[in-house]
Amino acid sequence: MNIRQLFNAQIVKTRIAAIISFTCVLSTAQAESVIIPKPPVLNATAYVLMDAASGEILVQKNADKQLPPASMTKMMTSYLATHELALGNLNEQDQVPVSVKAWKMGGSKMFIREGRDVALIDLIKGVIIQSGNDASIAVSEFVAGSEDAFVDLMNRHAQRMGMVNTQFQNATGWPAKGHFSSAHDMAILAQGIINDHPEYYSLYKEKYFEFNKIRQPNRNKLLWRDPSVDGLKTGHTDEAGFCLTASAERNGMRLIAVVMGTKSENARATETQKLLTYGFRYFETHRLYEGAASIKTLPVWFGEETEFDIGIADDLFITVARGAKEQLQIETLTNEFIEAPLKAGESQGTLTIRLDDKVLAERPLVALTNVSEASFFSRVWDGIKLFFIKLFGAEG
Repeated sequence: MNIRQLFNAQIVKTRIAAIISFTCVLSTAQAESVIIPKPPVLNATAYVLMDAASGEILVQKNADKQLPPASMTKMMTSYLATHELALGNLNEQDQVPVSVKAWKMGGSKMFIREGRDVALIDLIKGVIIQSGNDASIAVSEFVAGSEDAFVDLMNRHAQRMGMVNTQFQNATGWPAKGHFSSAHDMAILAQGIINDHPEYYSLYKEKYFEFNKIRQPNRNKLLWRDPSVDGLKTGHTDEAGFCLTASAERNGMRLIAVVMGTKSENARATETQKLLTYGFRYFETHRLYEGAASIKTLPVWFGEETEFDIGIADDLFITVARGAKEQLQIETLTNEFIEAPLKAGESQGTLTIRLDDKVLAERPLVALTNVSEASFFSRVWDGIKLFFIKLFGAEG
Protein backbone atom coordinates (compact mmCIF):
# COMPACT_ATOMS: atom_id res chain seq x y z
CA MET A 1 0.00 0.00 0.00
CA ASN A 2 1.52 3.36 -1.06
CA ILE A 3 1.23 6.56 0.97
CA ARG A 4 -1.74 7.85 -1.05
CA GLN A 5 -3.66 4.60 -0.47
CA LEU A 6 -2.76 4.76 3.21
CA PHE A 7 -4.10 8.28 3.62
CA ASN A 8 -7.20 7.53 1.53
CA ALA A 9 -7.95 4.68 3.92
CA GLN A 10 -7.53 7.09 6.82
CA ILE A 11 -9.91 9.53 5.13
CA VAL A 12 -12.61 6.86 4.99
CA LYS A 13 -12.08 5.99 8.63
CA THR A 14 -12.12 9.60 9.76
CA ARG A 15 -15.14 10.67 7.75
CA ILE A 16 -17.34 7.86 8.99
CA ALA A 17 -17.88 10.09 12.01
CA ALA A 18 -19.40 12.79 9.79
CA ILE A 19 -21.75 10.53 7.85
CA ILE A 20 -25.47 10.64 8.69
CA SER A 21 -26.64 7.40 10.29
CA PHE A 22 -30.25 6.61 9.44
CA THR A 23 -31.66 3.42 10.97
CA CYS A 24 -34.76 1.85 12.45
CA VAL A 25 -34.51 1.19 16.16
CA LEU A 26 -35.93 -2.31 16.38
CA SER A 27 -36.39 -3.64 12.90
CA THR A 28 -35.26 -3.01 9.37
CA ALA A 29 -38.34 -4.77 8.03
CA GLN A 30 -41.09 -2.62 6.59
CA ALA A 31 -43.57 -2.00 9.39
CA GLU A 32 -47.30 -1.77 8.94
CA SER A 33 -48.95 1.60 9.46
CA VAL A 34 -50.19 2.12 13.00
CA ILE A 35 -53.81 3.22 13.09
CA ILE A 36 -55.41 4.67 16.20
CA PRO A 37 -58.84 6.24 16.63
CA LYS A 38 -59.46 9.94 16.99
CA PRO A 39 -59.15 11.19 20.55
CA PRO A 40 -62.29 11.71 22.64
CA VAL A 41 -64.03 15.06 22.46
CA LEU A 42 -64.63 16.32 25.98
CA ASN A 43 -67.36 18.55 27.34
CA ALA A 44 -64.85 21.07 28.65
CA THR A 45 -63.57 24.51 27.67
CA ALA A 46 -59.96 23.35 27.38
CA TYR A 47 -57.97 20.20 27.99
CA VAL A 48 -54.64 18.54 27.38
CA LEU A 49 -53.11 15.09 27.77
CA MET A 50 -49.32 14.99 28.16
CA ASP A 51 -46.75 12.31 28.84
CA ALA A 52 -44.85 13.21 32.02
CA ALA A 53 -41.49 11.84 30.87
CA SER A 54 -41.28 13.04 27.27
CA GLY A 55 -43.53 16.09 27.51
CA GLU A 56 -45.29 14.95 24.34
CA ILE A 57 -48.81 16.34 23.91
CA LEU A 58 -51.14 13.50 22.93
CA VAL A 59 -54.53 15.26 22.99
CA GLN A 60 -55.42 18.92 23.21
CA LYS A 61 -58.14 21.48 22.76
CA ASN A 62 -57.62 25.17 23.53
CA ALA A 63 -54.52 24.00 25.39
CA ASP A 64 -52.93 27.47 25.40
CA LYS A 65 -56.10 29.47 26.01
CA GLN A 66 -55.74 31.78 29.01
CA LEU A 67 -58.36 30.76 31.59
CA PRO A 68 -58.86 31.13 35.35
CA PRO A 69 -57.20 28.10 37.01
CA ALA A 70 -59.08 28.41 40.33
CA SER A 71 -57.50 26.29 43.07
CA MET A 72 -55.19 24.51 40.64
CA THR A 73 -53.15 27.65 41.36
CA LYS A 74 -52.23 25.98 44.64
CA MET A 75 -50.03 23.53 42.75
CA MET A 76 -47.54 26.39 42.36
CA THR A 77 -47.97 27.34 46.03
CA SER A 78 -47.15 23.81 47.15
CA TYR A 79 -44.38 23.51 44.53
CA LEU A 80 -42.58 26.57 45.91
CA ALA A 81 -42.91 25.35 49.50
CA THR A 82 -41.46 21.92 48.68
CA HIS A 83 -38.83 23.58 46.50
CA GLU A 84 -37.60 25.55 49.52
CA LEU A 85 -37.62 22.35 51.58
CA ALA A 86 -35.59 20.54 48.93
CA LEU A 87 -33.05 23.38 48.87
CA GLY A 88 -32.68 23.14 52.64
CA ASN A 89 -33.91 26.70 53.20
CA LEU A 90 -36.85 25.47 55.26
CA ASN A 91 -37.63 22.51 57.50
CA GLU A 92 -40.82 20.43 57.55
CA GLN A 93 -41.26 21.06 61.27
CA ASP A 94 -40.73 24.83 61.06
CA GLN A 95 -43.51 26.48 63.08
CA VAL A 96 -45.46 28.89 60.89
CA PRO A 97 -47.38 31.72 62.59
CA VAL A 98 -50.96 32.15 61.38
CA SER A 99 -51.79 35.75 60.51
CA VAL A 100 -55.19 37.44 60.72
CA LYS A 101 -55.23 37.57 56.91
CA ALA A 102 -54.76 33.80 56.64
CA TRP A 103 -57.33 33.09 59.38
CA LYS A 104 -59.97 35.31 57.77
CA MET A 105 -59.49 34.01 54.22
CA GLY A 106 -62.75 32.66 52.82
CA GLY A 107 -63.53 29.71 50.60
CA SER A 108 -62.17 26.22 51.25
CA LYS A 109 -60.30 26.12 54.55
CA MET A 110 -57.92 24.04 56.61
CA PHE A 111 -59.36 25.77 59.71
CA ILE A 112 -56.13 27.12 61.16
CA ARG A 113 -56.45 29.71 63.93
CA GLU A 114 -54.96 33.20 64.13
CA GLY A 115 -52.13 33.48 66.62
CA ARG A 116 -51.33 29.76 66.56
CA ASP A 117 -48.21 28.18 65.07
CA VAL A 118 -48.58 25.28 62.63
CA ALA A 119 -45.89 22.94 61.29
CA LEU A 120 -45.02 23.79 57.69
CA ILE A 121 -45.55 20.21 56.52
CA ASP A 122 -49.10 20.28 57.93
CA LEU A 123 -49.82 23.50 56.07
CA ILE A 124 -48.53 21.96 52.83
CA LYS A 125 -50.88 19.02 53.37
CA GLY A 126 -53.68 21.49 54.01
CA VAL A 127 -52.92 23.20 50.69
CA ILE A 128 -52.72 19.98 48.68
CA ILE A 129 -55.32 17.70 50.28
CA GLN A 130 -57.85 20.12 51.79
CA SER A 131 -57.29 22.91 49.24
CA GLY A 132 -57.09 25.35 52.15
CA ASN A 133 -57.05 29.00 51.15
CA ASP A 134 -56.04 29.87 54.70
CA ALA A 135 -53.15 27.41 54.54
CA SER A 136 -52.04 28.86 51.20
CA ILE A 137 -51.88 32.38 52.63
CA ALA A 138 -49.94 31.17 55.68
CA VAL A 139 -47.44 29.31 53.48
CA SER A 140 -46.96 32.28 51.17
CA GLU A 141 -46.31 34.67 54.07
CA PHE A 142 -43.84 32.29 55.71
CA VAL A 143 -41.89 31.55 52.52
CA ALA A 144 -41.64 35.08 51.14
CA GLY A 145 -42.69 37.44 53.92
CA SER A 146 -45.93 38.46 52.24
CA GLU A 147 -48.37 37.07 49.71
CA ASP A 148 -47.40 39.79 47.21
CA ALA A 149 -43.73 38.81 47.38
CA PHE A 150 -44.71 35.14 47.09
CA VAL A 151 -46.76 35.89 43.97
CA ASP A 152 -43.65 37.42 42.42
CA LEU A 153 -41.84 34.15 43.11
CA MET A 154 -44.74 32.20 41.58
CA ASN A 155 -44.53 34.18 38.36
CA ARG A 156 -40.76 33.96 38.18
CA HIS A 157 -40.87 30.18 38.53
CA ALA A 158 -43.68 30.00 35.97
CA GLN A 159 -41.43 31.81 33.49
CA ARG A 160 -38.51 29.51 34.31
CA MET A 161 -40.68 26.46 33.67
CA GLY A 162 -41.94 27.76 30.33
CA MET A 163 -45.50 28.52 31.46
CA VAL A 164 -45.95 31.25 28.85
CA ASN A 165 -49.70 31.67 29.29
CA THR A 166 -49.72 32.06 33.06
CA GLN A 167 -49.91 35.06 35.34
CA PHE A 168 -50.64 34.70 39.03
CA GLN A 169 -52.15 37.41 41.24
CA ASN A 170 -52.48 35.40 44.46
CA ALA A 171 -51.46 32.14 46.11
CA THR A 172 -54.95 30.61 46.29
CA GLY A 173 -56.64 30.90 42.90
CA TRP A 174 -59.20 33.32 44.34
CA PRO A 175 -60.85 35.17 41.42
CA ALA A 176 -58.79 38.23 40.47
CA LYS A 177 -58.33 40.33 37.37
CA GLY A 178 -55.27 39.22 35.44
CA HIS A 179 -55.04 35.86 37.21
CA PHE A 180 -54.91 33.20 34.50
CA SER A 181 -53.20 30.08 33.24
CA SER A 182 -53.81 27.41 30.58
CA ALA A 183 -54.33 23.68 30.40
CA HIS A 184 -50.88 23.24 28.87
CA ASP A 185 -49.22 25.36 31.55
CA MET A 186 -50.95 23.43 34.32
CA ALA A 187 -49.61 20.22 32.76
CA ILE A 188 -46.09 21.70 32.73
CA LEU A 189 -46.48 22.65 36.39
CA ALA A 190 -47.67 19.14 37.25
CA GLN A 191 -44.67 17.71 35.39
CA GLY A 192 -42.40 19.91 37.51
CA ILE A 193 -44.04 18.73 40.73
CA ILE A 194 -43.65 15.09 39.74
CA ASN A 195 -40.10 15.26 38.38
CA ASP A 196 -38.46 17.96 40.49
CA HIS A 197 -39.61 16.94 43.97
CA PRO A 198 -40.65 13.26 43.82
CA GLU A 199 -40.14 12.88 47.57
CA TYR A 200 -43.19 15.10 48.15
CA TYR A 201 -45.37 13.95 45.27
CA SER A 202 -46.92 11.20 47.42
CA LEU A 203 -48.83 13.91 49.34
CA TYR A 204 -51.07 14.42 46.31
CA LYS A 205 -52.54 10.91 46.52
CA GLU A 206 -53.61 11.20 50.16
CA LYS A 207 -57.39 10.84 50.34
CA TYR A 208 -57.91 12.47 53.73
CA PHE A 209 -56.18 14.89 56.06
CA GLU A 210 -57.26 15.75 59.56
CA PHE A 211 -56.32 18.97 61.31
CA ASN A 212 -57.81 20.66 64.36
CA LYS A 213 -60.04 17.57 64.74
CA ILE A 214 -61.62 18.26 61.34
CA ARG A 215 -61.16 15.46 58.79
CA GLN A 216 -61.61 16.48 55.16
CA PRO A 217 -61.41 14.43 51.94
CA ASN A 218 -59.33 15.15 48.89
CA ARG A 219 -61.61 16.62 46.22
CA ASN A 220 -60.01 14.55 43.44
CA LYS A 221 -62.63 11.82 42.92
CA LEU A 222 -60.31 9.85 40.63
CA LEU A 223 -58.25 8.83 43.65
CA TRP A 224 -61.18 6.58 44.57
CA ARG A 225 -62.20 5.57 41.05
CA ASP A 226 -58.86 4.70 39.44
CA PRO A 227 -56.05 3.07 41.45
CA SER A 228 -53.46 4.26 38.94
CA VAL A 229 -54.28 7.93 39.68
CA ASP A 230 -52.05 9.44 42.38
CA GLY A 231 -52.60 13.22 42.13
CA LEU A 232 -52.81 16.21 41.63
CA LYS A 233 -55.32 19.07 42.22
CA THR A 234 -58.88 20.22 41.67
CA GLY A 235 -60.23 23.73 41.22
CA HIS A 236 -63.60 25.44 41.08
CA THR A 237 -65.02 28.94 40.90
CA ASP A 238 -68.10 30.26 39.12
CA GLU A 239 -65.84 31.85 36.49
CA ALA A 240 -63.51 28.87 36.02
CA GLY A 241 -66.06 26.07 36.23
CA PHE A 242 -64.89 22.71 37.55
CA CYS A 243 -61.24 21.94 36.77
CA LEU A 244 -58.88 19.07 37.44
CA THR A 245 -55.21 18.28 36.92
CA ALA A 246 -54.65 14.55 37.36
CA SER A 247 -51.76 12.16 36.88
CA ALA A 248 -51.69 8.38 36.64
CA GLU A 249 -49.03 5.73 36.15
CA ARG A 250 -49.49 2.34 34.51
CA ASN A 251 -46.73 -0.10 33.59
CA GLY A 252 -44.04 2.53 33.98
CA MET A 253 -45.79 5.13 31.82
CA ARG A 254 -47.05 8.31 33.49
CA LEU A 255 -49.64 10.63 31.94
CA ILE A 256 -50.85 14.06 33.01
CA ALA A 257 -54.39 15.17 32.11
CA VAL A 258 -55.80 18.66 32.60
CA VAL A 259 -59.43 19.66 32.05
CA MET A 260 -60.75 23.18 32.55
CA GLY A 261 -64.29 24.50 32.47
CA THR A 262 -66.48 21.44 33.00
CA LYS A 263 -70.01 21.67 34.41
CA SER A 264 -69.79 19.72 37.66
CA GLU A 265 -67.53 17.95 40.13
CA ASN A 266 -68.49 14.60 38.66
CA ALA A 267 -68.02 15.82 35.09
CA ARG A 268 -64.43 16.93 35.64
CA ALA A 269 -63.56 13.47 36.93
CA THR A 270 -65.41 11.67 34.14
CA GLU A 271 -63.91 13.80 31.36
CA THR A 272 -60.41 13.48 32.79
CA GLN A 273 -60.80 9.71 32.97
CA LYS A 274 -61.60 9.65 29.24
CA LEU A 275 -58.26 11.28 28.46
CA LEU A 276 -56.28 8.92 30.67
CA THR A 277 -58.01 5.83 29.30
CA TYR A 278 -57.34 6.90 25.72
CA GLY A 279 -53.70 7.72 26.39
CA PHE A 280 -52.83 4.47 28.13
CA ARG A 281 -54.71 2.40 25.57
CA TYR A 282 -53.15 3.81 22.41
CA PHE A 283 -49.73 5.22 23.33
CA GLU A 284 -46.49 4.06 24.90
CA THR A 285 -43.34 5.81 26.09
CA HIS A 286 -39.81 4.53 25.60
CA ARG A 287 -36.49 5.69 26.98
CA LEU A 288 -34.37 5.53 23.84
CA TYR A 289 -31.13 6.83 25.33
CA GLU A 290 -29.73 7.25 28.81
CA GLY A 291 -28.21 10.59 29.70
CA ALA A 292 -24.38 10.73 29.83
CA ALA A 293 -24.10 7.25 28.24
CA SER A 294 -21.99 6.67 25.13
CA ILE A 295 -23.87 6.65 21.83
CA LYS A 296 -20.82 6.44 19.58
CA THR A 297 -17.04 6.86 19.62
CA LEU A 298 -15.31 9.46 17.44
CA PRO A 299 -11.68 10.12 16.50
CA VAL A 300 -10.01 13.26 17.84
CA TRP A 301 -6.89 15.01 16.58
CA PHE A 302 -4.06 16.63 18.59
CA GLY A 303 -5.22 14.97 21.80
CA GLU A 304 -3.69 12.75 24.45
CA GLU A 305 -6.37 10.25 23.44
CA THR A 306 -7.11 9.31 19.84
CA GLU A 307 -10.86 8.96 20.33
CA PHE A 308 -13.66 9.98 22.69
CA ASP A 309 -17.29 9.15 23.42
CA ILE A 310 -20.31 11.31 22.67
CA GLY A 311 -23.85 11.10 24.04
CA ILE A 312 -26.70 13.30 25.21
CA ALA A 313 -26.87 15.16 28.50
CA ASP A 314 -30.20 13.81 29.78
CA ASP A 315 -32.40 10.76 29.28
CA LEU A 316 -34.34 10.87 26.02
CA PHE A 317 -37.96 9.67 26.22
CA ILE A 318 -40.17 9.29 23.16
CA THR A 319 -43.96 8.82 23.23
CA VAL A 320 -45.52 7.21 20.17
CA ALA A 321 -48.60 5.24 19.19
CA ARG A 322 -48.43 1.63 20.35
CA GLY A 323 -46.53 -0.43 17.79
CA ALA A 324 -44.84 2.56 16.15
CA LYS A 325 -41.48 2.20 17.89
CA GLU A 326 -40.14 0.01 15.08
CA GLN A 327 -40.77 2.84 12.62
CA LEU A 328 -38.63 5.37 14.48
CA GLN A 329 -35.66 6.63 12.52
CA ILE A 330 -32.49 7.75 14.26
CA GLU A 331 -30.19 10.23 12.55
CA THR A 332 -26.80 11.29 13.90
CA LEU A 333 -24.68 14.01 12.33
CA THR A 334 -21.32 14.73 13.93
CA ASN A 335 -18.53 17.22 13.32
CA GLU A 336 -15.65 16.29 11.01
CA PHE A 337 -11.99 16.55 12.04
CA ILE A 338 -12.54 17.20 15.75
CA GLU A 339 -9.52 18.70 17.49
CA ALA A 340 -8.38 18.71 21.11
CA PRO A 341 -8.65 20.17 23.65
CA LEU A 342 -12.24 19.13 24.34
CA LYS A 343 -14.37 19.84 27.37
CA ALA A 344 -17.10 17.50 28.57
CA GLY A 345 -20.44 18.91 27.51
CA GLU A 346 -19.20 20.57 24.30
CA SER A 347 -21.55 19.96 21.36
CA GLN A 348 -20.02 17.87 18.59
CA GLY A 349 -23.11 16.96 16.60
CA THR A 350 -26.84 16.38 16.61
CA LEU A 351 -29.11 13.43 17.33
CA THR A 352 -32.50 13.55 15.58
CA ILE A 353 -35.43 11.15 16.07
CA ARG A 354 -38.06 11.04 13.32
CA LEU A 355 -41.31 9.22 12.71
CA ASP A 356 -42.29 9.47 9.07
CA ASP A 357 -41.71 13.16 8.24
CA LYS A 358 -42.15 14.45 11.79
CA VAL A 359 -39.19 15.31 14.02
CA LEU A 360 -40.02 13.94 17.47
CA ALA A 361 -36.84 15.02 19.21
CA GLU A 362 -33.54 16.71 18.50
CA ARG A 363 -30.66 16.79 20.96
CA PRO A 364 -27.05 17.98 20.82
CA LEU A 365 -24.45 15.22 20.91
CA VAL A 366 -21.87 16.27 23.47
CA ALA A 367 -18.44 15.10 24.51
CA LEU A 368 -18.73 12.92 27.61
CA THR A 369 -15.16 13.45 28.81
CA ASN A 370 -12.42 16.01 28.65
CA VAL A 371 -9.63 15.46 26.10
CA SER A 372 -6.39 17.30 26.78
CA GLU A 373 -3.89 18.40 24.14
CA ALA A 374 -1.13 15.97 23.28
CA SER A 375 2.58 16.75 23.50
CA PHE A 376 4.19 19.12 21.01
CA PHE A 377 5.68 16.39 18.81
CA SER A 378 2.42 14.40 18.78
CA ARG A 379 0.53 17.50 17.65
CA VAL A 380 3.06 18.11 14.89
CA TRP A 381 2.71 14.54 13.64
CA ASP A 382 -1.12 14.77 13.77
CA GLY A 383 -0.90 18.04 11.85
CA ILE A 384 1.09 16.39 9.05
CA LYS A 385 -1.34 13.48 8.83
CA LEU A 386 -4.37 15.77 8.89
CA PHE A 387 -2.88 17.99 6.15
CA PHE A 388 -2.59 15.06 3.76
CA ILE A 389 -5.98 13.65 4.69
CA LYS A 390 -7.64 16.97 3.86
CA LEU A 391 -5.53 17.36 0.74
CA PHE A 392 -6.35 13.94 -0.68
CA GLY A 393 -9.96 14.35 0.37
CA ALA A 394 -10.18 17.62 -1.55
CA GLU A 395 -8.79 15.88 -4.63
CA GLY A 396 -11.57 13.40 -4.70
